[in-house]
This record gives sequence, C-alpha cells and structure tokens, in this order.
Amino acid sequence: MENTIEIRNVTKRFGDFTAVNDLTLNVPKGSIYGFIGPNGSGKTTTLRMLMNIIFQDSGEINIFGEKYRQSFKDRIGYLPEERGLYKSMKVGELLHFFGKLKNGKNIRSESVRWLKKLGLEDWKDEKIETLSKGMGQKVQFIASVVTNPELVILDEPFSGLDPVNRDAMKDAVLELKESGKTVIFSTHDMDIAEKMCDYVFMIYKGKKVLDGTLDSIKDIYGTDIIRVITGGGMQVLKEVQNEVKGIENINDYGHIQEVRIEKNCDPQDVLKSLVAKTQVMKFEISKPSLHDIFVRIAKPVADHVGEVQNAG
Repeated sequence: MENTIEIRNVTKRFGDFTAVNDLTLNVPKGSIYGFIGPNGSGKTTTLRMLMNIIFQDSGEINIFGEKYRQSFKDRIGYLPEERGLYKSMKVGELLHFFGKLKNGKNIRSESVRWLKKLGLEDWKDEKIETLSKGMGQKVQFIASVVTNPELVILDEPFSGLDPVNRDAMKDAVLELKESGKTVIFSTHDMDIAEKMCDYVFMIYKGKKVLDGTLDSIKDIYGTDIIRVITGGGMQVLKEVQNEVKGIENINDYGHIQEVRIEKNCDPQDVLKSLVAKTQVMKFEISKPSLHDIFVRIAKPVADHVGEVQNAG
C-alpha cells in the first residue's frame, strides 16, 4: 500500500520535556487518519512537524515518498488549531488571497463551490469580522482546501461547532476522501473518530499507544462491555456487583449503564442477577467504544500503560 506519510523513529524535545518519543507511523494514501490523545499528549507537535513548522530532533519524516521540500506547501492544506483570519477582509477576497499564496488554480470557482457546499454563499462579500465563530471556522477550512491539495491536515476541525455545522464539516471531509485526498485530523470527539476514520492513532505522553483500524484496535480489548437499561438503574447494578465476581467497573450514564467485566466473568451470571432484581429492557454484550478505550488509557490511574498496542 502506498503511503502519503511515513514517520520513522521521530523524537521531539522542548528542553527537558519529550513531546514526541520515538514515533513510527504510516499514513496510507487516500485514507482518513484520526489522531487522538489527551491535551498535551503530542498530537499538535506531530502535525506541526509534518508541516515543517517545527523540526524533529531525531528520526525521519517522508511526505509523498520524499523528505519535506518547500514545494510541498502547495500540495498540502493545513487547518491549524489556532484559528486566525484577517478580520477586515471580505470572505471571497480572503479565499482568493490564500489560494494565490499557494499558486492555486481555479480559485474563484473552487471558492464558490465550497462556500455553497458549506452554506456560506450569501456571505462571500461580507467581512470576516461579521461572521460567527462556526462560520469563521468553515471559512478557514475552505482556505485550507481551496487549492485542491493532495494532503489535508486538520487540527481539531470539529472543535466548537454546533451539530449542524459539525455535520457540514463531516460531509466536507468525506468529500475530500472521495476525491482521493489523504486526510489527517486530530480530534477529542471519539464519536466522530469512530464513525469517520479508516485508521486511528493515539498518542499518550508522547508515545504511540494505539495504531490501526478501529476493528483491530477493539479486538485488542475483546468483548468485555455490557450495556444495560433496567428499571432499577445504578442502584441495582451496585447490588449485582457485590454478588457477581468479575465486574471490574460500572460507568453510569443515567439512562443507560456500561458494565466492564473481566475475562473470567460470565455475562449470563450478570443477566440472571439483574432479572432476579428488576426489569431488564436492554442487555447488550459488545466490544468497548473508542471513547471507552481512550478513557482506559488516558485517565490518571492508567499510568501503567507503557507498551505500544499496534493493531495495524
């Protein structure tokens, strides 16, 4: 499989702090690759190294099969985490300006197409300062893709968007993939990552801890989650936990609870105990969600995580 990006044993330090530690990662051409991890884990540092904004201390990064060259900037679209637009410029003028900076072709027609797709066609002649935060974010996204780049790097593209604008951004990212682009985006939205990404990479304290397809990542953890809805709710589940050995944790969402069980725990024993105490409306045995896997690794008590779990 051809890779758009190849990272080999890359380390980046800031003084005594190691932000990225011996990272190796391949991003296949034409894929959507999700970068996840807690704040300060090394996601943005990795993206900035890909963009040649900062430089690794050791290791090698290849893009399009080569070390970064200045000409690559015209083939890469980048949405930074820190949004920034010239507030006094009109939307159409700004997009044309950014497009020309990267020697783009058909900038005006591409601007019109993207503005229409993202519901901003009526704002083309309005100043940036008149836009809402979500509208401004969509304009900056358009600025990153208006030149038809081969690789698109998006740092938290869904952050702060309402559900309508989030769906619009989701559709835009999927269109990029359908047209053959390679898309990398970082996100804290595990639901988006789980639904959209071909591959997921998680970095924690500078180290890669997950890398692969969602199915292969979930296979690491097995089928250890029971999702239940009962008449008795959390109170009854606490009683069941005292009776049935092997219930490791109960996560209460109010209407629904998620029960994590150990390998030696039989889900049927949990069900029998529940049925004896209350009405059971839902009892589903499944693999953990990406959200659950993220929390297992990233919560403070998970400091024991050390070995890379590479599912690719």
